[in-house]
Amino acid sequence: MDNIRCTFGSAPALDNCVFLGDNEKNSLYEDGDVVIGGLFPLHYSPVSFLPTFKTKPPNSIYKYFSSRALRWMQTMTFAIKEINQRSDILPQLKLGFHIRDSCDDISVSLRALLLLVNGQPETTSTAGNNVEKKIDSNLGCGAVQRTVSPVVIGDAGSGVSMALLRSLGSFHIPLVSYFASCSCLSNQMEFPTFMRTMPSDTFQIRALAQLISYFGWTWVGVIGVESDYARFAIQLFLQESVQYGVCAAYTHFYPVSLSQQALDELMDVIQMASSKVIINFSSESEMQGILREISQRNINGLQWIASEAWATAKVLWEKYGDLLKGTLGFAIRRADEIPGLKQHLLSFRPSCNLQSAFLAEFWEETFNCRLNESVNNHSHGIDNYLDRFPCKGTEDLNDVYTPYLDVTQLRVSFNVYKAVYLVAHALQEMSNCKVGKGPFLNGTCGDPKNFEPWQLIHYMKHVNFSAMGEKVNFDQNGDPIAYYDLVNWQKRPDGSLHLLKVGFYDAATPAGRSLIINDSVIQWPIGKQAPRSVCSDNCPPGSRIARRKGEPICCFDCVPCAEGEVSNTTDSLECLRCSEDTWPNKARDLCIPKTTEYLSYHDLIGIVLCVVSVLGACISISILGVFLMYKDTPLVRANNRKLSLLLLVFLAVCFLVSLLFIGKPSDWLCRFRYPAFGISFALCISCLLAKTAVVLMAFRSTLPGSNVMRWFGPKQQRASVVLGTAVQVIICLIWLLTSPPHAKKNYHSATIIIECVTGSEVGFWCVLGYIGILACMCFIMAFLARKLPDNFNEAKLITFSMLIFFAVWITFIPVYMSTSGKYTVAVHIFAILASTFGLLLCIFAPKCYILIMKPEKNNKKIMMQK
Repeated sequence: MDNIRCTFGSAPALDNCVFLGDNEKNSLYEDGDVVIGGLFPLHYSPVSFLPTFKTKPPNSIYKYFSSRALRWMQTMTFAIKEINQRSDILPQLKLGFHIRDSCDDISVSLRALLLLVNGQPETTSTAGNNVEKKIDSNLGCGAVQRTVSPVVIGDAGSGVSMALLRSLGSFHIPLVSYFASCSCLSNQMEFPTFMRTMPSDTFQIRALAQLISYFGWTWVGVIGVESDYARFAIQLFLQESVQYGVCAAYTHFYPVSLSQQALDELMDVIQMASSKVIINFSSESEMQGILREISQRNINGLQWIASEAWATAKVLWEKYGDLLKGTLGFAIRRADEIPGLKQHLLSFRPSCNLQSAFLAEFWEETFNCRLNESVNNHSHGIDNYLDRFPCKGTEDLNDVYTPYLDVTQLRVSFNVYKAVYLVAHALQEMSNCKVGKGPFLNGTCGDPKNFEPWQLIHYMKHVNFSAMGEKVNFDQNGDPIAYYDLVNWQKRPDGSLHLLKVGFYDAATPAGRSLIINDSVIQWPIGKQAPRSVCSDNCPPGSRIARRKGEPICCFDCVPCAEGEVSNTTDSLECLRCSEDTWPNKARDLCIPKTTEYLSYHDLIGIVLCVVSVLGACISISILGVFLMYKDTPLVRANNRKLSLLLLVFLAVCFLVSLLFIGKPSDWLCRFRYPAFGISFALCISCLLAKTAVVLMAFRSTLPGSNVMRWFGPKQQRASVVLGTAVQVIICLIWLLTSPPHAKKNYHSATIIIECVTGSEVGFWCVLGYIGILACMCFIMAFLARKLPDNFNEAKLITFSMLIFFAVWITFIPVYMSTSGKYTVAVHIFAILASTFGLLLCIFAPKCYILIMKPEKNNKKIMMQK
């Protein structure tokens, strides 16, 4: 090994093996058939200095002593002693241990590792009686081989573990970590000899992403120490959080040794960001420096999310409890109790601490005193440890709080316990091997007292066992099945810390049910509700997300859904268009049926037009009754009685035809509506045309030699009406047979207009055009006959009625073309009623006046006056 220098070339020279470097006194050691190595970060946070190399560089000085790590050490010794006392596991084999301080430092850890695998400690402490046994560093090479550690339990840090594995790799010595969680260590191609009782960060990151998403935090700060552990964890988190719509407001790495400049940079990032939720991937040592600076700057209201490395580090609470209140973090599975562990932790006495540097330092740091003849040479306060008052000997660990004796949160300690049992069960499987049926070449087995490290790895990879009721097994990467407790840092009324389990994450359960949270019992930093941490507020239903160019996906604007579109979910990426029959409500979060629009009998305008139509028909029928009553009087007879009666009937029909335009359109109604309109008006105008022709011919027949009336008698008059109407009937038949009118739904913004469409515009305008032709002919003939002699010349009345008819229908055309929906139908009905009333009143009102009001004028003599 690198820390052994041997001189070869002659037999005597074989005894010249020496250890390079300083004599390492600080360790826990107990001999056995198999000595398990252990590395624990008893000291951390080194004081930085730059050696000049003008003198021998001094050993590193560390700011903090971890009594928590001392508990992990003692848990390892406890587990080994417990196994040695059991008869059901390794009854023929005694386990020993060789435990050293890694200082959470790669260079120190490598040196300690080489001392473990070389097998010869310079100074050892027998843990059973704490009697230190001096060993000369110049022992021969034969003595070096006595206490080789074929397996090492450690280290706590992922970065340190990676460095150790790269050193151990060529020797195939297994390393079992109890706290290294970096997902990079799952790479069996790079680290084939690595196993751990700590779940991989892959699972922790999934749990963290789900936790952040659960509380709606989409804008979080992510910080971490400059280490492989934090780099891989943050990289995984950024990848995993994308699928939950979570963005990093910032990512920031800070050095292990936090200088004031590094702290200033970190504080500036935290203070300038709008995010109040911060995920920190570090250990408790870095967290102490960060919290100290936050306290000095009086930064409040931060919601800390702890990685498993400091999720249960109670030592942070003493000074920074107010800043850590409400902290959430995932902690590894906790053992309710390890029977006998607390008694083991309390088993040493101050007098025995003199022989163990680790225990002496713990005692002096806990009670701030100095033991007589202490072997401790470390101090972590401002004052020199030599200036401390001597210990009185009456100190009692039960009178003070120390993480060393805190067995309420046995998490990492439980991992250490399981790591020892992993090695023990692997050795047991090796002991159970039968020669000829072994897993190695030619069915051979490994010798539990003299085996190669790679042989032990084989059994470790395949072992399954139970510890404290928990089944322990490993996947193909050497990782255990992940289970985390979600812990909440709560402040008790007396100010002390209560780590309350408020949920858990179980990777063995199906997706979607792996994270369970009881948020009703969570204590938050401020108030009784989870803080908000978003870049942009949620887009409510009725709007959609509009990404901001060049910014993370969590930063966006909310844009209302466009006309005809809805969104019924929060933070909708797009709005959905409603179907043709539906339309968004006012909030634009629901499609509701569109309003169906047509001229109905329930509309006010429909009611008015219906009343007017019926009234017009009734007036027509009433006048018809009057004419029938006075049918034999000179006035009625002089005005072509039969054509007048027919005209009144047809006018009544015209009034009633307008009712066909009211109500919900259907194909059959549409096909009946337009022909009825065209034919009824053709009948009326044809009657008027015949009456006008009769007037004109009647006066022409008074001329000498004229016999015109012989050729235009009553039969010819009725025939002319039929002929004039027959042309319109033919036009309507052609229209119905080629492209008939039909009902159609016109979809508009918020309404569906049901209307009759003409089918053929040519057919519709031909019907109107033919009525116009008849009206023009009637007007011309009436105009020509307006000055003919008679006391009652009907031609004048027909001329005036035709003027009104033209005025109505000429106005109708542009209005009809410019309106839509039910108002188009209303315009059409109005034109029918107006023109029909014009004909009715202009032609028959004067006659009714004479028949009813001036009966004395209804005689032949007056009729014949010029």
